[in-house]
Amino acid sequence: MNRLILTFCIFFFSLTSIASAQAYVKHTVAKGETITQIATKYKVTPFDIYKLNPDSQSGIKENDVILIPSATSKTAVSGKTHTAAAKETLYSISRTYNVDVDELKKLNPDIVKDGLKVGQTVKIPGSSSAPATVPEVKAPVKATVVETKTAPTPASDKNTYHVVEPKETKFGIAKKYKISIAELEKKNPEIVSNLPVGYKLLISGTAPKATSNVAVEKPKPVVHEVSQPETTKTETVKKTTFSGFANYEVKPKETLFSLAKTFDITEEELMILNPTLKEGVKTGMILKVPGKGSVVVQPVEKNASSAPNAKVADLSKSVKVQDKKQLVLMLPFNATKIQGDTLKTIGMRLKKDAFLNMTLDFYSGALVAIDSAKALGLNIDVKILDSEESKTSSNVAALVQNNNLANADAIIGPFYQQYIEKVAELVGKNNVPVISPLSKEIGKPYSNLYQAMPPLDCSKAAMFEFMKSKNGNIIIVSDPKKIANKEFISKNYPGSKFVNITEVGAVDVDNMKSLMVKDHINYVILDTEKTGMILSTTNALLAAMSDFQIQLAIIEPNETLDFEEISLKRLTILKMLYPSFTRENNSPEATVFENNYKKQNKIFPSQYATRGFDITFDTMLRLSQGKSFETSVTEDKTEQVESKFEYAKKDSSGYVNKGIYILEYQDDLSVKQVN
Repeated sequence: MNRLILTFCIFFFSLTSIASAQAYVKHTVAKGETITQIATKYKVTPFDIYKLNPDSQSGIKENDVILIPSATSKTAVSGKTHTAAAKETLYSISRTYNVDVDELKKLNPDIVKDGLKVGQTVKIPGSSSAPATVPEVKAPVKATVVETKTAPTPASDKNTYHVVEPKETKFGIAKKYKISIAELEKKNPEIVSNLPVGYKLLISGTAPKATSNVAVEKPKPVVHEVSQPETTKTETVKKTTFSGFANYEVKPKETLFSLAKTFDITEEELMILNPTLKEGVKTGMILKVPGKGSVVVQPVEKNASSAPNAKVADLSKSVKVQDKKQLVLMLPFNATKIQGDTLKTIGMRLKKDAFLNMTLDFYSGALVAIDSAKALGLNIDVKILDSEESKTSSNVAALVQNNNLANADAIIGPFYQQYIEKVAELVGKNNVPVISPLSKEIGKPYSNLYQAMPPLDCSKAAMFEFMKSKNGNIIIVSDPKKIANKEFISKNYPGSKFVNITEVGAVDVDNMKSLMVKDHINYVILDTEKTGMILSTTNALLAAMSDFQIQLAIIEPNETLDFEEISLKRLTILKMLYPSFTRENNSPEATVFENNYKKQNKIFPSQYATRGFDITFDTMLRLSQGKSFETSVTEDKTEQVESKFEYAKKDSSGYVNKGIYILEYQDDLSVKQVN
């Protein structure tokens, strides 16, 4: 009897201690309340709530009862931590804090096992680790801008920073840190008019005083000689990645340091090429190392998931030495506008002028491409001119005449569509290729005009062609306001089925289910930005997955999907598909390019810097194939770091790039290329 009482007491006290350790309260959801608002109220994170209430990831509604962990019962995490935001990955977090992704995985084994979730606390290696440095707007020294600066004052350890990731907004960042947009802008006045990717935002604390002094000179035409190097002299070239590789057998007593020194690359680059080195250097290992003297950023390795008929060409392997070519870059530095500025006003302009920063980023990427072409031995002169363009005026007509551009072999730029068309018209008699780098407009028909940025209709068409290639049953949930998209679909893809929308603007769920078929995959295109319509549609699709093969898709960017009310989990379960003109590329070549760019510019390359590299390098390679640019465009599909170049002749005249990636959400919150 005594033993029974003792056992009962032990069991009772165990339950008491467990209940104490897992203290929580019950909360009844009010009308319109979100998980974020509830988490803020109880001073916990959304992830804490999702752990206790897994079903809440699919959405909450009025009068639902959910469990809230006590803020005091949460286990404190020692050292530096990071709260995961929507669509972040361990890779992007490692970039933010300049740490190795493998170290992150060691410290966070639960994330490796279960995947990274929104609101989850991520341990950051090293107690003194700091996020990536504040991006400096680094002016193009070679052609247009001269920068002088003193060393910046180190930031206080008590400050909290956030590095802006692609597609993040002020609203989302302010919401994440529970502050207002006004407070965020007050601490970071330079983001009032623009929120640049990679920028280091001050969230709390006091910002250090800036000590940079910047001087800007008017751009002058600059010719970069990119000729075949002489065999009698040795030339020093900046490393980015490698045009050739060789096998090397490790000898006794060699170390990672000595191997890196032998092949004139960093230890990090050597380990990227040879992941097995993470287990240590061993005698007899066969390593992949740079080939003899060839150093250049190559087109990336082809994705294994690409369609068999893609036939992407590696033009760096078919270069032909020929007569010198001339490439012209017409970029809108607008240096005349800032000639009378003081150092202070120049600094402010560089912080606030989004168009100038975009131009400088594009230019910095183009410089990497020029260095790479030089190392590859391409016989090309590059001339860089200031197009001095705005929405209302430009200097392009004078530049074409004064620089005899009718005899150029190719021209990249300007940026604005109307000035691109003007240049194409002025050099059209000589059929000089004019490449539009950023505009998505189709524009007027010129036989020598090449639109390198795929238009939105090309993205939509690529999405439908992919679904048709899979023999899919295509169902459209269309917002009544999306008239243009409905007309595009009805005209070009008449076999698509539209779901009925009720008089109050709601999705007719029964009608949607009646349109599904058992023997095909059912692609459901979500063409609405209304939160309620998105939630009701995805709820119905999740419920129908046991009876049908279903995959969610969108045909154009949809910012509503970035809001926390739309759980990322449901999008990954439905394996959402979307078209994109860029991809996330983690190949060794792309990683080395990214790291090298960071070494030169102190920040990771922005989308415009990478775009500058891709457009310039692709154009230079096409000029070096022993055939005309137009012939190369019609015969060769190419890929560079982020972009695909698959030019096709337009109905009337000229060429447009139809190089679109179809990307798919994965369970681990990553994306996969599927076309």
